[in-house]
Amino acid sequence: MSANAGNTGKDGGDAEEPSEKASEATVAGGRMPTWLPRAMVLALALLGAFQLANWAFHQVIGLLVNILIAFFGALAIEPAVDWMAARGVRRGIATGLVFLGVLAAGGLFVVLLGSLLVDQVTMIGRNLPNYVDDVVVWLNQTFGTDLSVGKLQDNVLHSDWLRTYVQRQASNVWGLSGAVLGGVFQALTIALFSFYFAADGPRLRRTLCSVLPPARQAEVLRAWEIAVAKTGGYLYSRALMALISAVAHYVLLQVLTVPYAPALAVWVGVISQFVPTVGTYLAGALPMLIAFTEDPWDAVWVLGFVVIYQQFENYVLQPRITAKTVDIHPAVAFGSVVAGTALLGAVGALVAIPATATLQGFLGAYVKRYDVTDPRAHGPQPRRGASLVASIRRWARRG
Repeated sequence: MSANAGNTGKDGGDAEEPSEKASEATVAGGRMPTWLPRAMVLALALLGAFQLANWAFHQVIGLLVNILIAFFGALAIEPAVDWMAARGVRRGIATGLVFLGVLAAGGLFVVLLGSLLVDQVTMIGRNLPNYVDDVVVWLNQTFGTDLSVGKLQDNVLHSDWLRTYVQRQASNVWGLSGAVLGGVFQALTIALFSFYFAADGPRLRRTLCSVLPPARQAEVLRAWEIAVAKTGGYLYSRALMALISAVAHYVLLQVLTVPYAPALAVWVGVISQFVPTVGTYLAGALPMLIAFTEDPWDAVWVLGFVVIYQQFENYVLQPRITAKTVDIHPAVAFGSVVAGTALLGAVGALVAIPATATLQGFLGAYVKRYDVTDPRAHGPQPRRGASLVASIRRWARRG
């Protein structure tokens, strides 16, 4: 009995050990891994950091765009600043002189167009009663109505929609004032950063290169030089073409005796060269409209001249002026403007061409090119003696 009891106790002890191990395995299997809490905390921290960075980026996106504009503006004026600095003028003073020149040119442009706008508004206001009388007479004759100017004035001045419109515009005055002040502040911010980037250009380059190894420093400095050359060349070539365009259109408008010829010529020159893609159409529309008010045939002559001059500029003038400055294919320039507009709007359209020219110049300095000897790459060549001149000569000999 005792042996059996001992065996039974031994067997019972052996039977209890697997059950205890099973329970321990169950507990161990249901326990959370030790690395999972740390991973969850790390994931939440990364998500919070991303959200914070995304919020901060959207808060300062306006400042970053202003800095981008200022950087390209500084690159555009840096050749002039370097030219004066090489002749003993301090960089700060040279940058200030360049800024004064740009402000003077912009002020002259605004004054000329402002005088044109004021004169046109004054003329429209002076002739408005005659326009209203002509419209009333036309309505009465066409539709058999019995309208009078006095009744129209009373109905308009005492109408509910006019009162509502005036109240709405009065409430929008504060928003318009805020937009104007915001634009002024943005312009001052861009001017300030542009001044510092141009005046402290060498110091800025040294600061950037000081954190890079010598091999990388050479690449950064080379890219910087290409950016300065391309951006400055783009600006100066556009300014030269704007001057030529303004002089050519001024001569035409003077010959046609179109009023405000100097202001219209400056408008055509500046807008056609510095507004990408649609600048030519905007530039030619205003002188055509002013010429049409004088004589419809003058507007036709202006339209023809604008079209012909644009072709002359695209195929003769621009390739020769920009051959050593920007030198990018028109299709590439158009595509870069479209892409820049999609990314940054009007700002992207303005900086797209110099940025593309800089990238093209930088890649061209490191990409090795080879001569193409395969005739298939050059397209079909005219057969010997198959040219138009040769055909005419053969026809003349037969005659």
